Amino acid sequence: MLRRNRPAMGAVFYFLGTLMLGLYFTFAAVQGDYGLFKRIEVRAEGAALQDELADLQAEVARMENLTTRLSDSYLDLDLLDEQARDVLGLIRADEIVIR
Repeated sequence: MLRRNRPAMGAVFYFLGTLMLGLYFTFAAVQGDYGLFKRIEVRAEGAALQDELADLQAEVARMENLTTRLSDSYLDLDLLDEQARDVLGLIRADEIVIR
């Protein structure tokens, strides 16, 4: 009887199957829908949206301030004069326009 010096085919298939499953799960943990790269992307997007929200809130506060200053209960004459000049294109007699 001849003895073969190679491993059984079952052990080789088991090893290859285990290796393939390990590689698949590693790839899914890094690249998948819930992987590390996706988590980093979501966090970066969240930070960008927070910055955009802060900018929009500052713009809303500025606009509310201007609206309050032009309201009937509180009238800022300088702001009214600036808006009238901007919208109507008017100047005073003692001013010089440089373009």
